[in-house]
Amino acid sequence: MPSQAFNLFRPDRRETPVIFSSPHSGKDYPAALLLRSLLDEQAIRSSEDAFVDELFARAPVWGAPLISARVPRAYIDLNRAADELDPALIEGVVRAPHNPRVSSGLGVIPRVVANGRAIYSGKIPLCEAQMRIEALWQPYHQALRVLIDESMAQFGEAVLIDCHSMPHEAIEAHARPGQPRPEVVLGDRFGAAAGREVMELVESAFLEAGLRVARNAPFAGAYIAQAYGRPSRCQHVVQIEIDRALYMDEARVQRRPDFAEFEALMAGVISRIAGFGRQGLPLAAE
Repeated sequence: MPSQAFNLFRPDRRETPVIFSSPHSGKDYPAALLLRSLLDEQAIRSSEDAFVDELFARAPVWGAPLISARVPRAYIDLNRAADELDPALIEGVVRAPHNPRVSSGLGVIPRVVANGRAIYSGKIPLCEAQMRIEALWQPYHQALRVLIDESMAQFGEAVLIDCHSMPHEAIEAHARPGQPRPEVVLGDRFGAAAGREVMELVESAFLEAGLRVARNAPFAGAYIAQAYGRPSRCQHVVQIEIDRALYMDEARVQRRPDFAEFEALMAGVISRIAGFGRQGLPLAAE
């Protein structure tokens, strides 16, 4: 029975320790959310990593599984810890030590979408938040842990590629004067989530595709990188953020006319990353 939280695409045969995960590409918006939201059906999609699951859809062709969210980020954020509950949104939550993600409205149950636009007019009950976590967050992370354990058992290592997109304006805001703007930002939490060799190999795949790459700025990696990245145990996570302007119209949340061309370019990137773990190309821990 398929999960309402995610889709899991497995290769015919696992050939690599690499796993691809797209936790923010979900677009199955519950009718109850749309009825309660202050936002229209287009505005609520502004924090969605639209089409990222499509860009990485060929991962199984190269022997790597792909897990992608069905549930949208505006409903529950699968790249947050289950206890990152926002007292400004959820009734009965006791204020915890300062957490900048929660304070900005981007906890596990988001209060806002892009540009700080409120999703709800009031609060939601704690029991509803807990229901979403139990029904959606927990199954996604259970499946992710199974995939990692399978990689460890079969290959002695695991490399999780955490796939995301970033608003073009976010790059503009952090651009250095006189420096070319990156088209891809790789995050390994400054070495805490992935070994140096792994990061270099992932970076080389994008560079060989002709894309400009930066590391850890403005995005260094969030909960998934923090929770699963253990390079000393041969368990690596690299977060990927791709400039949305490369393949979509952000305002309309539509694919660009040349989407297929970028999709083909990404297929080459995927094949290179998945290939690192095949044919005697080890991804050794630091």
